[in-house]
Amino acid sequence: MRRHRVRPAVTLFDLVIVLAALAVAFGLFLPAIGRIQESAARSQSANNLKQIGLACHSYYDTNGAFPPGVDDNGFSVAAHFLPYIEQDNVYQLIDFKKSIDAKENAAARQVVIKVFLNPRDPLRSVSEDYGPTNYLFNAGSNADLADNNGVFYKNSKTQFPQISDGTSNTLLAGETLKGDGGMRALDLRRQHVLLKKEALAGLKEEAGVRDWADDKNVAADRCASWMDGRFLQGTFTATRKINDDKPDVNCGGAGGWSGLRTLSRGVNVALCDGSVRFVNTGVDLSVWRALGTRNGGEVVPNF
Repeated sequence: MRRHRVRPAVTLFDLVIVLAALAVAFGLFLPAIGRIQESAARSQSANNLKQIGLACHSYYDTNGAFPPGVDDNGFSVAAHFLPYIEQDNVYQLIDFKKSIDAKENAAARQVVIKVFLNPRDPLRSVSEDYGPTNYLFNAGSNADLADNNGVFYKNSKTQFPQISDGTSNTLLAGETLKGDGGMRALDLRRQHVLLKKEALAGLKEEAGVRDWADDKNVAADRCASWMDGRFLQGTFTATRKINDDKPDVNCGGAGGWSGLRTLSRGVNVALCDGSVRFVNTGVDLSVWRALGTRNGGEVVPNF
């Protein structure tokens, strides 16, 4: 008589071993997925900055100078170069003779433009009434947006001969994190200190530190609107380190202290020659400020 071999049953111990092996494999695989996602997001942000740099150069070719960092009606660099990123329909919605806050510009203000959004920032918007941005334009290494030493300051019309430090040594724009709309001093990467415009005169390096510690004058509307060229909306100053432990300080949109903010170990920046570089959070402040100037005469080391 033929005997049938009885297959051994799977024991609880075997099942535990298999589950443990799967857990280890998953634990090893998950960080790899995170690194792949971060790399892809970083590449997309770099591509956004390349498009922004190309748009600035295209605007220059047509107008003989870069767009103003912020004009008299508050409009940003991004608002001026919209036709060069295939957004002429949005450009036509804007009445540049009115203020950015005018009701005539409400429809344009609400438009969300993909190239202005950094996938490295999980926060999608600051306010439902505004199309946000993650990219700020370099005004220079001084606090005041007026007559600064960068490329995009108050009513600037910078031309290449004025960038005597070299286009490959001068910041054009950089990525940062949007504000989260909060009113408490919880996260330096999302909130900042908001002072009156008059505080800009004689602004000290430690400005904002006491306010932050006391949870006073806190705002979190950074990068709320791509249309807005005012300080921390469309422009920044290279006055604080990346992810500085001191708060950014906004003096009524007219200028202040700022450092680009990130959730990772560095930020993508576009230089005036159109190239894009990744700058580590550990970059020295003196190097960062040198990159912010167009004509400071500094020797910028590798960064």
